[in-house]
Amino acid sequence: MRAVRVIPATRDLSTGQQTNHFTPKRRVAGYARVSTDSEDQYASYEAQVDYYTTMIKANAEWELVGIYTDEGISGTSTNRREGFNRMIADALAGKIDLIVTKSVSRFARNTVDSLQTIRKLKEHKVEVYFEKESIKTFDSKGELLITIMSSLAQEESRSISENVKWGRRKRFADGQVTVPFTRFLGYDKGPDGNLVVNPEQAKLVRHIFSLFLQGLTFHGIAKRLESEGHKTGTGNSAWHASAVKHILTNVKYKGDALLQKYYIADFLTKKPVVNKGEIPQYYVEKNHEAIITPEVFDLVQKEIEYRAQHVETRNGTHVFSGRIRCGVCGGLFGPKVWHSGSKYRKVVWQCNEKYADRHNKCTVPHLSEELIKNLFVKAMNKFVSQKEGIIKTFEDIRDTVLDSSEDEEKLKDLEQDRMQIIGKLEQLTTVNASAAMDQDVYQSRYNQLSDRYHEVESQMSALNDAIQDRQYRKTKTELFLKAFQKQEEVVTGFSEHLWHSLADHAEVHGKEDVRFTFRNGVEIQA
Repeated sequence: MRAVRVIPATRDLSTGQQTNHFTPKRRVAGYARVSTDSEDQYASYEAQVDYYTTMIKANAEWELVGIYTDEGISGTSTNRREGFNRMIADALAGKIDLIVTKSVSRFARNTVDSLQTIRKLKEHKVEVYFEKESIKTFDSKGELLITIMSSLAQEESRSISENVKWGRRKRFADGQVTVPFTRFLGYDKGPDGNLVVNPEQAKLVRHIFSLFLQGLTFHGIAKRLESEGHKTGTGNSAWHASAVKHILTNVKYKGDALLQKYYIADFLTKKPVVNKGEIPQYYVEKNHEAIITPEVFDLVQKEIEYRAQHVETRNGTHVFSGRIRCGVCGGLFGPKVWHSGSKYRKVVWQCNEKYADRHNKCTVPHLSEELIKNLFVKAMNKFVSQKEGIIKTFEDIRDTVLDSSEDEEKLKDLEQDRMQIIGKLEQLTTVNASAAMDQDVYQSRYNQLSDRYHEVESQMSALNDAIQDRQYRKTKTELFLKAFQKQEEVVTGFSEHLWHSLADHAEVHGKEDVRFTFRNGVEIQA
């Protein structure tokens, strides 16, 4: 007859330690976390730390390793929780036997993170105790309960995230603007969270816009600002072309605000994503005091668009870069260094297409940099000699040809027509839905109104383009006149300021035939 003899367990299932020997105290750590920096949460955080310190020390079988903490950190991911990560590292290194925390949601609101961490700890004989739910991870039901509780916590986090998103979008839709940063060149953050002009920094912003309209590139402006010793919005001495471009294209400088340029795609990662049309954006006009007038800001955007289409002409490496053209083949002139490293070193400007075709090379000769500068001085003095006539002509053009008030009135009339058509379409649709109506008659009337609507839309679009074009040219003309009126004396030497502010480009037909085109379109041969 078979006999069965029980061999008693000598090791604890959870700790792996022998049960028939003296059991050392369990090394216990506490974990406390709050997800915001508010005063109420800070009080909760302090209470948690004090509570677990007292609780662990009061247990004779426990030895306090330490209280690990995270303040103002979200629980949806463990990636940025330094205290949590340090605690797990110590546990895996054999320094901790038991972790005590308030609840599953304090530990993690991400199911995957929570379970992966707990399983890793179990492999290293480290237990976690969730006090609120009374769950011990070494308990047979522990993992099932943890999975359920973690999923509930994750769903709660998702719900909170959706509520926050809804609240933000509602504020955006209501035109409520808040600035999420404290440093913004030209502005300070006001008591209501909106923008307030910083007078000193505003001067620098206007200077940047002025330099761009004088002809400097993003790169050229950055170098100029560095040489003049200006600081960025964050206090750095180094300027980059990308930072200059961001300033020149930021609608906040004309007093408007574009809201929801970024959004959070995944509430677990909380990584901001550029909004490319996935969710609505909100444009708030006249939200705060402008530093740059809307007319000048819009002019800069037009100029940026133009330069983007002629990027090869605006590389900004030299004062003449992209602005000396060949009058024969249409190519651009570029600088070439002759006799580099010797006392005969000099810079000449030569057509970049000169040797592009071996069998038909460009015949336009090169020019020395000094010659180009001298020729510009001559052209500038010819230009100044016609000053009164030029100013009178362009003032007349500004006040007549570039006046858009008539088109603006037509646009208002068309808008009224459009609203009337929309009203008739709505009325027709309502009648058709509520009463018996011949569908052929209905469709015919609907098509007529729809065709008229599209016709009015097309006319409005064309008028809008014409108005914007006139306003662009008018602003450009006013800026030119303002710069030209300041030039009262004969020019005695080359000036980068005059070149950038008044000249558009030079066209080389020969050494004795260089034609300078100024920003008002006037061409003068020097």
